[in-house]
Amino acid sequence: MADPTGFLKVAKIEAAKRPVDERIGDWREVYERQDPQERAGEVSQQARRCMDCGIPFCHSGTAGCPLGNLIPEWNDLVRRGRWDAASDRLHATNNFPEFTGRLCPAPCEAACVLSIADEKTGGAVTIKRIEQAIVDHGWMYGIIEPQPAAISTGKSVAVVGSGPAGLAAAQQLTRAGHDVTVYERDDRLGGLMRYGIPEYKLEKSTLNQRLAQMRAEGTRFVTDCEVGVDLSIEALHAQHDAVVLAVGALRARDNDVEGRELMGVHLAMDHLVAANRECEGDGASPLSAKDKHVVIIGGGDTGADCLGTAHRQGAKSVTQLDYNAEPPGQRDESRSPWPTWPMVLRTSPAHAEGGARRYEVAVQRFRGDDQGNLVAMEIAEVKVERDAQGRRRITPVGDTIEIPCELALLAIGFEGVEHMPLLGALGLTLNGRGALACGSDWQTDAAGVFVCGDAHRGASLIVWAIAEGRSAAHAVDTYLMGDSDLPAPVKPGALPLAVV
Repeated sequence: MADPTGFLKVAKIEAAKRPVDERIGDWREVYERQDPQERAGEVSQQARRCMDCGIPFCHSGTAGCPLGNLIPEWNDLVRRGRWDAASDRLHATNNFPEFTGRLCPAPCEAACVLSIADEKTGGAVTIKRIEQAIVDHGWMYGIIEPQPAAISTGKSVAVVGSGPAGLAAAQQLTRAGHDVTVYERDDRLGGLMRYGIPEYKLEKSTLNQRLAQMRAEGTRFVTDCEVGVDLSIEALHAQHDAVVLAVGALRARDNDVEGRELMGVHLAMDHLVAANRECEGDGASPLSAKDKHVVIIGGGDTGADCLGTAHRQGAKSVTQLDYNAEPPGQRDESRSPWPTWPMVLRTSPAHAEGGARRYEVAVQRFRGDDQGNLVAMEIAEVKVERDAQGRRRITPVGDTIEIPCELALLAIGFEGVEHMPLLGALGLTLNGRGALACGSDWQTDAAGVFVCGDAHRGASLIVWAIAEGRSAAHAVDTYLMGDSDLPAPVKPGALPLAVV
């Protein structure tokens, strides 16, 4: 059984980060690379802090992990040094723990019983760190191997999109014995993990490692192929018995403020994609922040990714604007009671690297020179209110001030699935949230066409994308074979107790 007093004996220790001056000089991941034995010993001690609670909210789909990760089980296995068994239990519910261990904000830790009274318990178990250590150990020591299907069903499935939802669906269906082909319109696989997430958060060698496993299992990949353009819908249906749409929700929200047309005002994703392409060896980024005053509009994760990217590109200064009020430093039980996701101030490693954060301000105007180049930005203090229909209203309440700005990045969220020929060819329309609706079996209005991930729920967490991909795979397998032994961790429309 677990150590019921481990959290009293072992202090919480987060993974050590490399010094700021060192890490902003390269694109390697921000965390220190420990000696494997030293890391295993330290993580085993951290796993002792897990009490195997009677009601483990950490793997509850409504508050903690939507994948239903068996967190207390693999924590105890790590505590006892059974790393191979821990890897098996981890992979039983999560296809890609090396991705979630690096990129997920860890709602499981927010739902941990030890997070209720941090000053007494020392804080939540370092679940995310233990998860990453298990999978990294598994890759290092050859525990993780390809798992090709024992039999072939003779059925063929197309997966459109190679982000985490599409890859999860593809791996599950391949292992069930189906002939799976993943179509990706970009020149490389991975979706947002490839071109949206900066290299310093996810080194692409980690992604390539998992893709190699999937190829060895039999999944086929086709890049530079936009379904509905390069491959017709007629050909798609002729070649496959079912289709999974995992096309993401990449239609970025824009801001039609005066001066938006100036050179130097860009969507955040354009900046991140260009930087990732440079890391892939495609040449220098045309949107580099080097020697520029950079202003990032938006206080979320995408804005933080732009912040860290700008630091590594050598920006002269970086300012991040957020029209919301600064969140509190601790959980407010009246607004976000445990075990829901706490609305607190979050500081990413990028914020620790420098730059300024300004709250309750919004851009009023971009100002340019005679050549149409952005040179400054006018901002003002604002008040955010909601009208009777719940629509957000942002009203200036202070004087306008001007700050230098030569590169402005709009990181203000996403409006839903991009308008693409594929949707019209399938006869599908977007709902009011800009997403693709489906029935209880994940099937859209087009027969034999299923949807999962951000395309279904809107821009969300990687852990939800993987959970939906696994659930959609179960639905496709049932559609093709009559029933399925594949797991289905979530249902369409399932939401966490607090939307992150």
